Amino acid sequence: MNVSRRTQEERRAATRSALLRAARELFAEQGYAAVRLEDVVRRAGVTRGALYHHFSNKEGLFREVVEVLEGEVTARITRAVLDSDDPWKALQVGASVFLDACIEPENERIVLLDAPAVLGWEGLREIAGRYALGLLEGALQNAIDTGLMVQQPVAPLAHFLFGGLTEAALLIARSDDPQRSRREVEAMLQRMLDSIRA
Repeated sequence: MNVSRRTQEERRAATRSALLRAARELFAEQGYAAVRLEDVVRRAGVTRGALYHHFSNKEGLFREVVEVLEGEVTARITRAVLDSDDPWKALQVGASVFLDACIEPENERIVLLDAPAVLGWEGLREIAGRYALGLLEGALQNAIDTGLMVQQPVAPLAHFLFGGLTEAALLIARSDDPQRSRREVEAMLQRMLDSIRA
Protein backbone atom coordinates (compact mmCIF):
# COMPACT_ATOMS: atom_id res chain seq x y z
CA MET A 1 0.00 0.00 0.00
CA ASN A 2 2.76 2.48 0.90
CA VAL A 3 4.67 1.52 -2.24
CA SER A 4 1.69 2.21 -4.52
CA ARG A 5 0.94 5.50 -2.73
CA ARG A 6 4.55 6.59 -3.13
CA THR A 7 4.41 5.63 -6.80
CA GLN A 8 1.18 7.60 -7.21
CA GLU A 9 2.77 10.64 -5.53
CA GLU A 10 5.82 10.31 -7.76
CA ARG A 11 3.57 10.18 -10.84
CA ARG A 12 1.69 13.28 -9.67
CA ALA A 13 4.97 15.12 -9.07
CA ALA A 14 6.28 14.09 -12.49
CA THR A 15 3.08 15.28 -14.19
CA ARG A 16 3.15 18.59 -12.36
CA SER A 17 6.82 19.05 -13.23
CA ALA A 18 6.17 18.28 -16.91
CA LEU A 19 3.32 20.79 -17.01
CA LEU A 20 5.40 23.52 -15.36
CA ARG A 21 8.35 22.87 -17.67
CA ALA A 22 6.16 22.96 -20.79
CA ALA A 23 4.30 26.09 -19.65
CA ARG A 24 7.53 27.84 -18.76
CA GLU A 25 8.98 27.16 -22.21
CA LEU A 26 5.82 28.27 -24.01
CA PHE A 27 5.29 31.41 -21.91
CA ALA A 28 8.92 32.41 -22.54
CA GLU A 29 8.69 31.71 -26.28
CA GLN A 30 5.26 33.15 -27.06
CA GLY A 31 4.12 35.26 -24.12
CA TYR A 32 1.15 34.61 -21.88
CA ALA A 33 -1.57 35.83 -24.26
CA ALA A 34 -0.51 33.58 -27.15
CA VAL A 35 -0.21 30.34 -25.17
CA ARG A 36 -3.17 27.96 -25.25
CA LEU A 37 -3.62 25.29 -22.60
CA GLU A 38 -3.87 22.71 -25.40
CA ASP A 39 -0.30 23.61 -26.38
CA VAL A 40 0.90 23.13 -22.80
CA VAL A 41 -0.82 19.74 -22.52
CA ARG A 42 0.59 18.60 -25.86
CA ARG A 43 4.15 19.69 -25.02
CA ALA A 44 3.98 18.15 -21.55
CA GLY A 45 2.63 14.90 -22.97
CA VAL A 46 -0.27 14.70 -20.51
CA THR A 47 -4.04 14.91 -20.67
CA ARG A 48 -6.13 18.03 -20.21
CA GLY A 49 -7.64 16.37 -17.14
CA ALA A 50 -4.16 16.06 -15.64
CA LEU A 51 -3.62 19.77 -16.14
CA TYR A 52 -6.87 20.63 -14.37
CA HIS A 53 -6.03 18.23 -11.57
CA HIS A 54 -3.01 20.41 -10.75
CA PHE A 55 -4.05 23.89 -11.92
CA SER A 56 -7.49 25.47 -11.97
CA ASN A 57 -6.81 27.62 -15.03
CA LYS A 58 -4.16 29.23 -17.23
CA GLU A 59 -3.58 32.06 -14.75
CA GLY A 60 -2.97 29.58 -11.93
CA LEU A 61 -0.44 27.73 -14.08
CA PHE A 62 1.25 31.01 -14.99
CA ARG A 63 1.38 32.09 -11.36
CA GLU A 64 3.14 28.86 -10.44
CA VAL A 65 5.69 29.40 -13.24
CA VAL A 66 6.38 32.90 -11.88
CA GLU A 67 6.82 31.40 -8.39
CA VAL A 68 9.35 28.89 -9.75
CA LEU A 69 11.33 31.60 -11.56
CA GLU A 70 11.33 33.90 -8.53
CA GLY A 71 12.49 31.03 -6.35
CA GLU A 72 15.34 30.23 -8.73
CA VAL A 73 16.52 33.85 -8.90
CA THR A 74 16.37 34.15 -5.12
CA ALA A 75 18.41 30.95 -4.76
CA ARG A 76 21.03 32.31 -7.18
CA ILE A 77 21.28 35.57 -5.25
CA THR A 78 21.52 33.69 -1.95
CA ARG A 79 24.33 31.46 -3.24
CA ALA A 80 26.22 34.49 -4.56
CA VAL A 81 26.03 36.49 -1.32
CA LEU A 82 26.78 33.60 1.04
CA ASP A 83 30.48 33.89 0.20
CA SER A 84 30.64 37.45 1.53
CA ASP A 85 31.21 38.30 5.18
CA ASP A 86 30.69 41.97 4.34
CA PRO A 87 26.97 42.91 4.37
CA TRP A 88 27.62 45.87 2.08
CA LYS A 89 29.42 43.74 -0.51
CA ALA A 90 26.61 41.18 -0.24
CA LEU A 91 24.07 43.91 -1.05
CA GLN A 92 26.05 44.97 -4.12
CA VAL A 93 26.60 41.42 -5.33
CA GLY A 94 22.96 40.53 -4.77
CA ALA A 95 21.77 43.51 -6.81
CA SER A 96 24.17 42.62 -9.61
CA VAL A 97 23.00 38.98 -9.73
CA PHE A 98 19.38 40.19 -9.75
CA LEU A 99 20.04 42.43 -12.75
CA ASP A 100 21.78 39.61 -14.60
CA ALA A 101 18.84 37.28 -13.95
CA CYS A 102 16.22 39.83 -14.98
CA ILE A 103 17.73 40.41 -18.40
CA GLU A 104 17.67 36.72 -19.26
CA PRO A 105 14.95 36.36 -21.93
CA GLU A 106 12.85 33.91 -19.88
CA ASN A 107 12.71 36.13 -16.80
CA GLU A 108 12.28 39.27 -18.84
CA ARG A 109 9.30 37.94 -20.76
CA ILE A 110 7.51 36.08 -17.98
CA VAL A 111 8.28 38.04 -14.80
CA LEU A 112 8.94 41.58 -16.01
CA LEU A 113 6.58 41.89 -18.97
CA ASP A 114 3.68 39.47 -18.57
CA ALA A 115 3.37 38.96 -14.80
CA PRO A 116 2.32 42.54 -13.94
CA ALA A 117 -0.51 42.37 -16.49
CA VAL A 118 -1.63 38.83 -15.66
CA LEU A 119 -1.23 38.78 -11.88
CA GLY A 120 -1.75 42.48 -11.19
CA TRP A 121 0.42 44.66 -9.00
CA GLU A 122 -0.70 43.09 -5.73
CA GLY A 123 -0.35 39.52 -6.96
CA LEU A 124 3.16 40.13 -8.26
CA ARG A 125 4.20 42.05 -5.13
CA GLU A 126 2.93 39.21 -2.94
CA ILE A 127 5.21 36.78 -4.79
CA ALA A 128 8.14 39.20 -4.90
CA GLY A 129 7.75 39.84 -1.17
CA ARG A 130 8.46 36.18 -0.48
CA TYR A 131 11.41 36.04 -2.83
CA ALA A 132 13.71 38.77 -4.21
CA LEU A 133 12.06 41.71 -2.46
CA GLY A 134 12.05 39.83 0.83
CA LEU A 135 15.73 39.00 0.36
CA LEU A 136 16.51 42.67 -0.34
CA GLU A 137 14.66 43.75 2.80
CA GLY A 138 16.75 41.26 4.81
CA ALA A 139 20.00 42.53 3.27
CA LEU A 140 19.10 46.15 4.00
CA GLN A 141 18.13 45.32 7.58
CA ASN A 142 21.45 43.52 8.00
CA ALA A 143 23.31 46.60 6.69
CA ILE A 144 21.44 48.79 9.19
CA ASP A 145 22.02 46.35 12.06
CA THR A 146 25.76 46.27 11.39
CA GLY A 147 26.00 50.08 11.20
CA LEU A 148 26.70 50.25 7.47
CA MET A 149 23.52 52.25 6.92
CA VAL A 150 21.76 54.81 9.07
CA GLN A 151 18.63 53.66 10.88
CA GLN A 152 15.62 54.06 8.60
CA PRO A 153 12.41 52.27 7.60
CA VAL A 154 13.47 49.21 5.60
CA ALA A 155 10.27 48.37 3.68
CA PRO A 156 9.98 51.69 1.76
CA LEU A 157 13.68 51.65 0.93
CA ALA A 158 13.50 48.04 -0.28
CA HIS A 159 10.50 48.82 -2.49
CA PHE A 160 12.25 51.90 -3.87
CA LEU A 161 15.42 49.96 -4.70
CA PHE A 162 13.54 46.93 -6.02
CA GLY A 163 11.46 49.11 -8.34
CA GLY A 164 14.60 50.82 -9.58
CA LEU A 165 16.37 47.52 -10.14
CA THR A 166 13.40 46.11 -12.05
CA GLU A 167 13.15 49.18 -14.28
CA ALA A 168 16.91 49.10 -14.81
CA ALA A 169 16.69 45.46 -15.88
CA LEU A 170 14.03 46.38 -18.46
CA LEU A 171 16.17 49.26 -19.69
CA ILE A 172 19.14 46.93 -20.19
CA ALA A 173 17.06 44.25 -21.88
CA ARG A 174 15.51 46.73 -24.34
CA SER A 175 18.75 48.58 -25.10
CA ASP A 176 20.44 48.55 -28.50
CA ASP A 177 23.69 48.03 -26.59
CA PRO A 178 22.86 45.90 -23.51
CA GLN A 179 26.49 45.67 -22.35
CA ARG A 180 26.89 49.46 -22.30
CA SER A 181 23.53 49.89 -20.58
CA ARG A 182 24.50 47.23 -18.04
CA ARG A 183 27.72 49.11 -17.20
CA GLU A 184 25.83 52.41 -16.88
CA VAL A 185 23.21 50.85 -14.62
CA GLU A 186 25.88 49.19 -12.48
CA ALA A 187 27.65 52.55 -12.03
CA MET A 188 24.37 54.29 -11.17
CA LEU A 189 23.47 51.53 -8.74
CA GLN A 190 26.85 51.90 -7.02
CA ARG A 191 26.36 55.66 -6.65
CA MET A 192 22.84 55.14 -5.29
CA LEU A 193 24.01 52.60 -2.74
CA ASP A 194 26.94 54.82 -1.73
CA SER A 195 24.50 57.67 -1.11
CA ILE A 196 22.60 55.66 1.53
CA ARG A 197 25.68 54.25 3.23
CA ALA A 198 26.44 55.50 6.71
